[in-house]
Amino acid sequence: MVDLGEHVFPLKKYRLIYEKLLAMGARKENFLEPKPATEEDLLLAHSSKYLKKLEKGNLSNSEILSMELPYTPEFLEFASLYVGGTVLASEEALEEGLAVHIGGGFHHAFPDHGEGFCVLNDVAVAAEKMKSEGKIDRVMMVDCDVHQGNGNAFFFAKRDYAFTFSIHQMDIYPADKPPSTLDIGLWFGDGDEKYLSALRSHFPRLYTEFKPDLIFFLAGADPYEKDQLGGLKVTMEGLNERDRIIIEEARKLRIPLVVLFAGGYAHNVYDTVEIHLSTIKIAKKIQKKYP
Repeated sequence: MVDLGEHVFPLKKYRLIYEKLLAMGARKENFLEPKPATEEDLLLAHSSKYLKKLEKGNLSNSEILSMELPYTPEFLEFASLYVGGTVLASEEALEEGLAVHIGGGFHHAFPDHGEGFCVLNDVAVAAEKMKSEGKIDRVMMVDCDVHQGNGNAFFFAKRDYAFTFSIHQMDIYPADKPPSTLDIGLWFGDGDEKYLSALRSHFPRLYTEFKPDLIFFLAGADPYEKDQLGGLKVTMEGLNERDRIIIEEARKLRIPLVVLFAGGYAHNVYDTVEIHLSTIKIAKKIQKKYP
């Protein structure tokens, strides 16, 4: 069990989402249980030196401050499990067309260090694994977390098989934003109209132009108007429309898609849970329409 104490990162959201889904009629057998990522898989995206530091707990104070987490061995187990979950969701999406990982989307982790609540980069590991195993030729990251995916932008910068798209708030963390393939920077208070207009101007066009074999959709809940760490002021209705655009346009084109929940720090954790549950409902509805 991971205990972060009094921390803005709501770890309990994962359990709440699972319990809510069961209450809504999902069965335990509907859930796939991931295994922790292997060291071989983690080395696809992280340096052996960094992994050894994590395993032994030999992190400097500055490295721990960069993670913004009270680092513990239990959290490393959690991180390894969420990486395994994204790998499993990728395999499932390639088979079924769409998969939702209740966790995942830890896009601030770099090959040699962690940042912003992110210890390991699940998207980088999963994409590299799918590519190395010959399951995909091209991959796209559609990052709709309120924070720019600096770890992903850095990792995929020299990998021409990958396209990184990030729509985020400019005047918040991270201060240093390595360029994604395409960055859309918005500002405090921009709201639904500017947010959705920016998305519609790029989707489905980017899908048809780049032609990815797999899409990772980081469906962050933190653009929400009542989020503690963001200020884009997007409503729940706006986030629902965002999800519809990204998921439906991908499924119309029959492009396999992995949904990852990424960030969400609403003052009321149940708002974050409701946003993530809405993403699942929208994905389920679209998958029925475009199986």
